[in-house]
Amino acid sequence: MDSNPAPAGNVLEWSVSDLSGALKRAIEDQFGFVRVRGEISGYRGPSASGHVYFSLKDESAKIDAVIWKGVFGRLRTKPQEGLEVIATGRITTFAGKSSYQIIVESIEPAGLGALMALLEERRRKLAAEGLFDEARKQLLPYLPTVIGVVTSPTGSVIRDILHRLEDRFPRHVLVWPVRVQGDSSGAEVAAAIRGFNALEPGGRIPRPDVLIVARGGGSLEDLMSFNDEAVVRAAAESDIPLVSAVGHETDWTLIDHAADLRAPTPTGAAEKVVPVRAELMAAVDDLGRRRALAMRRLLDQRRQGLRAAARVLPNRDTLLNLPRQRLDTAAARLPSALRQNAAGFQRRLDRVSRRLQARSPRVALAQARGALAGLARDLGRLRAGFGLRQRERLENAARQLEAARLRVMARQLEAIAAHRKRIAELNERARRAALRLVENREARWRAQMQLFQTLNYQSVLKRGFALVRDAAGQPIRSVSAAPAGAALTVELSDGMIDVTVSGADGPPRPASRPKAPARPALPGLFDEPA
Repeated sequence: MDSNPAPAGNVLEWSVSDLSGALKRAIEDQFGFVRVRGEISGYRGPSASGHVYFSLKDESAKIDAVIWKGVFGRLRTKPQEGLEVIATGRITTFAGKSSYQIIVESIEPAGLGALMALLEERRRKLAAEGLFDEARKQLLPYLPTVIGVVTSPTGSVIRDILHRLEDRFPRHVLVWPVRVQGDSSGAEVAAAIRGFNALEPGGRIPRPDVLIVARGGGSLEDLMSFNDEAVVRAAAESDIPLVSAVGHETDWTLIDHAADLRAPTPTGAAEKVVPVRAELMAAVDDLGRRRALAMRRLLDQRRQGLRAAARVLPNRDTLLNLPRQRLDTAAARLPSALRQNAAGFQRRLDRVSRRLQARSPRVALAQARGALAGLARDLGRLRAGFGLRQRERLENAARQLEAARLRVMARQLEAIAAHRKRIAELNERARRAALRLVENREARWRAQMQLFQTLNYQSVLKRGFALVRDAAGQPIRSVSAAPAGAALTVELSDGMIDVTVSGADGPPRPASRPKAPARPALPGLFDEPA
């Protein structure tokens, strides 16, 4: 049996690159533009380059997908893991992995169910953060001065709102124009809400007291801008009370949950932010009439009460008769009471006079003088005895102080003698140490001088040698370094001479320069110390 393979014949041979390029052209020609429905798998967000890589799969197959950085920024629906979408793009191959992939140009959710699932997941996420809590919602002002409206300036919504406000209660309206549908709609609505909140109170542009975010009805895809996460967060963060009026009464968006109040329609929003002027004026008139009637009834009641009180009050004479009788009785009793009071004060004065006489200053002075004389006699006796005792104590203290002074002086003299002896010993040790240091330094200096004299090249010159240098002052170490005609300098032990080389083998010829005197040695450096 022949083991050699059959010859290939005329079959065309391909290189790997040629075959890969041919496959790429064939696939791109056949599938230049396709729409693929599948579930996103392996999505990890934009890579470091900004491109996005993932896969689209169904029950039995999977295809790689890539979204370039520029396209990803323009996508209305961002890819998410597990989301079923319809991707529009072109099929191509990747030669580095021998695989094919779809380059995605746009993505849209695959049907209403997937879109609703996406919105429900987003709603649960924002609700978990507390953006929909009722405790965060603000009350609307009863009668706002300025109303801010975020909507399209060309649609019928703004006309309906202005017309309804004109009917109920005309107010100052500020319109922030935005797109209410499209890729950039969500960012514009969020920027408008934050822009109104950024206005300073009392500034050139008045700050609204209430905001209305409005749009007419439409499909779920048309209202997706108001389900954008940035719009919901801006509505929840608004310090100005916000009314959501997006779509018809049956339409619900995520901004409705974050707003402080939801209106079924834009017209309904205008009705909720302002009262009816005619009704308010009628209510004010009714309250004014009720206030006037109440004041009239109050005055009548006070007048009747005053009259009843006046009827029960007694007359002047009745009130003054009893006090007059008491005054007459007191006047009749006053003279005898005065005499009795004077007699009582006289008796008290007599008692005080007797006590004062017993405590007269003259009596007290005589008693004090007697006591002072006795104290003087006692003091004389004490002074004589105290002086003698104090004198004895002072003499004893003087003797003790003298003995202590002598003892202290003796100890001080002993300490001074010991310190003097110690100082003398230290001086002697310092003198000997200084002498040894000088001797050591002198010995080291002599050894260094001897070594210098041994190594000095002038000592070699004294033994009959010479040092030859070229014109640059460099030493000549060989004949080849001194060509014919070269000017050289020869240093001997007693001076230098200039020579010119006449030939390679000839002796050097003295030049006409006179002999240089010997270079004197530096005094005190190379000489032996005396």
